[in-house]
Amino acid sequence: MKKLILIISFVFIYTISCTKQSSIVNEAISINMGPEPKTLDPTLNSLNAVSCYILHAFEGLTKMDANNNVQGGMAEKWDISEDGLVYTFHLRTNALWSDGKNVTAKDFEYAWKRSVDPSVAAEYAYMMEIVKNAKEINEGTMNYNELAVKAIDDYTFEVTLVNPLPYFLEFISSTGIFMPLREDIINTYGDEWTLKPETYIGNGPYSMTERLIDEKIVFTANKNYYNPDEQVAKKINFVLMSEPNTAMSGIKNASIHFSALEPPSSEIEALKADNSLIENNAIGTYYIELNITNSALKDKRVRQALALAIDRNYLVINVTKGGQTPAGAFVAPTIKGSNATFRVENQEYINNKTYLANVEKAKQLMAQAGYPNGEGFPVLELKVSPGIYVLIGEAIQQMWKNNLNIDIKLLQEEFPITLQTLLDKDYDMARMGWTGDYNDPMTMLEIMASYSGVNHSGFSNANYDNYINIAKTSADNNVRMNAMKEAEAILMDEMPVIPLYYRTDLFMINPILKNVVLSPLGRHKFNYCYIEVTKSTNK
Repeated sequence: MKKLILIISFVFIYTISCTKQSSIVNEAISINMGPEPKTLDPTLNSLNAVSCYILHAFEGLTKMDANNNVQGGMAEKWDISEDGLVYTFHLRTNALWSDGKNVTAKDFEYAWKRSVDPSVAAEYAYMMEIVKNAKEINEGTMNYNELAVKAIDDYTFEVTLVNPLPYFLEFISSTGIFMPLREDIINTYGDEWTLKPETYIGNGPYSMTERLIDEKIVFTANKNYYNPDEQVAKKINFVLMSEPNTAMSGIKNASIHFSALEPPSSEIEALKADNSLIENNAIGTYYIELNITNSALKDKRVRQALALAIDRNYLVINVTKGGQTPAGAFVAPTIKGSNATFRVENQEYINNKTYLANVEKAKQLMAQAGYPNGEGFPVLELKVSPGIYVLIGEAIQQMWKNNLNIDIKLLQEEFPITLQTLLDKDYDMARMGWTGDYNDPMTMLEIMASYSGVNHSGFSNANYDNYINIAKTSADNNVRMNAMKEAEAILMDEMPVIPLYYRTDLFMINPILKNVVLSPLGRHKFNYCYIEVTKSTNK
């Protein structure tokens, strides 16, 4: 009995003497946002994942804080005219570029005008049309130097808008075309200015210190940044890869701490059990973009049939498995409307609860278009990125075969390669996704305007453009929302894009990484991150 008491006492003493200690390491974190970027130029980039690199190296007039609220960035304060058209930004005088030179209003004037310079050919040039004269510049009737932005002096920057814009300060906080740039650097190094640390001069909390193509991009805390409190992570290693299984292995062995790649669907439950998944409700939609200049896709009845013959519930339950919502329209359900969300206030155009009836309607449409039971329909190609998108493509391929008796060829390739073929209109169909730049339906709908640099479909509709213009130019929010309702109705009738599901992103994360700031706009921040390692010690 005494022996048993001694054993119990020993176990008790040993147990209470074992304590866990956490040590915090903030020297370096490793992040995977995807493969080698097409460009790191803030003016030329159009990809959300790449925006994450850019927004660690550059800072606009405003920025998003750790709670995703707008606050002053390079501008300490600003004045707004009574009519809401003129913004006068007062820049902080202690802001420096990573090479030690002062950030001035001229840097903003140069960058904003560069974005609408036709010789630069920025995909996002149309987004600058919120500023007076930008539309005329993009149409070729005015010189780009007439964009209504002006450096009053070194630290005062004036912007004149076309119309009052409720989301203006949010929009300019995280969209690349609104970042300042160094004219002397770009004039000296041309298109290669983004390729080397010594020429990639930024004004953000981090500066590039190493770049190995197809391997990594390394950012280190910028010693000239005005607020060291926002540089918790001292070094951010952006690991370049596109293969989800490889990224998952890196997450498990802690060689990678965060990956923006979609996790393999077969591993989702195990990753959840290990606390290695993090969810983000994004403002965006995944869809298939169609090249409607293709002879087989010119007839909107074919496009409507393809849309109706997809079982979106099957996709989100059995393929993606990440809590996504089947999409029956284009504007995401998280986007604001007049009083509730835009989606609540407007209909879904594809009823995902009536799949069997949808299929019958799809068959009728194909027959009306001249392809009864798929007869005579050519074999088209659907481009997909690696990982989960291959499985999505395979599922859709089988649905179209079963429901419409048509054959589709899947082509798996890296997204930057796909993007170039879209720009060249050298494609049939491609898996795409769009994440908004601000919380307003316009962030989704304007991308399909005829003048949009990210409308690769060949879709051009005068009524659609007119409704977009009404929504952009009206100061009455009810008028704006009604115009965008009409625009979306046209888009869903013409169907140059086939919505699949609304974005709910699942990211892989090693639990030792703390303080990731996820953004519904996809502009995630890692500057507040640190590594917390817990060890058991005996006393």
